[in-house]
Amino acid sequence: MNPKLLHNLSWIPPFLIGLASVVLGITWMIVDEPWLLDQAANEATLQLSFQELFTGGQNAHLPDYLTTIYRFFGLWVLGIGLLICAYVLVTFMGTPRARNSLLGVLGIFLLLILYLAITRIPISPFVYLIYGLIFLYLVGLWASLKLNREESL
Repeated sequence: MNPKLLHNLSWIPPFLIGLASVVLGITWMIVDEPWLLDQAANEATLQLSFQELFTGGQNAHLPDYLTTIYRFFGLWVLGIGLLICAYVLVTFMGTPRARNSLLGVLGIFLLLILYLAITRIPISPFVYLIYGLIFLYLVGLWASLKLNREESL
């Protein structure tokens, strides 16, 4: 297979994963009620609606608290996405060490996220996004392995 194509397939998918993380992080940071992005899964976990949850007097400031938590979460996701993008752009995954390092960490991270999503929020639309990210990861991993094999010859 064409080494240039393999190289592009080794760095573009991880970059897109980083870009998706940037978009998700920004979204969680700017949406007024970010818990509603995953409303059905959150309400299923809580076993009550947000309207019921927020009507109690002791829960009057719960929306403010949830907004703060989601803002911090969004900042972390944004930061991770920016780090992935920066790593890919600096290295362009040009060496086996660069590819193996990022893909090793990213693979573990994506599998743990998938496990948590399936076990904690199985009805979330984010589960499908995670499957898409894993598909991108597998394309990058496949290309990286092929490229490593061709470079070792």
